[in-house]
Amino acid sequence: MKATVYNGNQSFTVIEKEIDAPKSGEVRIKVAYSGVCGTDVHIFHGMMDKRVSIPQTIGHEMSGVIDAVADDVTGYAVGEKVVVRPLDDRLVKASDKGFNHICEKLKFIGIDSPGSMQQYWNVPAFVLHKLKAETDLKLAALIEPLSVAVHDVRMSGLVAGETAVVLGGGPIGLLVALVAKEAGAKVIISEVNETRIKMAGEFGLQAVNPTKIDLVEFVREQTEGRLADVVFEVAGVQPALDVMTEVGGIRGRIVMVAIHGQKKPVDLFKFFWKELKLIGARVYEKEDYEKAIELVTANELPFEKMITDVQPLSNIQQVFESIDKNPEGLKVLMDCQL
Repeated sequence: MKATVYNGNQSFTVIEKEIDAPKSGEVRIKVAYSGVCGTDVHIFHGMMDKRVSIPQTIGHEMSGVIDAVADDVTGYAVGEKVVVRPLDDRLVKASDKGFNHICEKLKFIGIDSPGSMQQYWNVPAFVLHKLKAETDLKLAALIEPLSVAVHDVRMSGLVAGETAVVLGGGPIGLLVALVAKEAGAKVIISEVNETRIKMAGEFGLQAVNPTKIDLVEFVREQTEGRLADVVFEVAGVQPALDVMTEVGGIRGRIVMVAIHGQKKPVDLFKFFWKELKLIGARVYEKEDYEKAIELVTANELPFEKMITDVQPLSNIQQVFESIDKNPEGLKVLMDCQL
């Protein structure tokens, strides 16, 4: 079979390897599509070389069909469409308080262990989620990042009629905005990239450029002075941290979606003055995956617009190089059977 390998130094190779039989507790998936995540791009840039066991196959946003099942696995059959929730929580401890998705010794499949950018992939059966037979496998490859958005919105406590401001209109920001809108919120995206602002409009979302307008005043005008009930910080840059406490209204909730690897200044006075809440949100839980599967299966949201390119697995090096040159794209899928 064909598999891709990250070798470090911004280098991938495509290799031929044997198709392994699933071990005890595993299933083998014939991978249909694997999406390129921002984390995968960080790996390509060498930012996670201390964590990834080089050389390694990476990838965790995927869809596929069960190809083989170990003798001791029940509840799954060859031919069923599935996605993988790539969290290995087998080292969970009592001190993790039952929050297995963020347990202290969580292993992320596709980063800490081999991932989906290969034709066949063996995974523990407990990470699988079944799909309906009619599910579009291209759209199903969006379920993992969509689950992130579902989790973020659920953690925010957003309810219909509230106003949500999404700081950052990249792939995750757009998905958060779509999920928030589906929940009945008025959604405003703040994004500096004009191409992405245009894309947001094509999704039926309102987006504004904070370098061209006063975002706080704009939101104030849109809400009769109340400002935002929920702010999603997805951009991961200091200007977003500066404005999030300004654009949040009284008792507003700020959800930290972006990953900040270094300490950043935040206006804590605003938390006191307006009784703001800061909520951390990391990956997803089983219920978020099931909700994302429902949304993709219903196909009432414009998920197909998220997919800006589909490339054969054999083009993996060119794909990562082109993402660097075209950061305005949304989701690139690898066709893992080509």
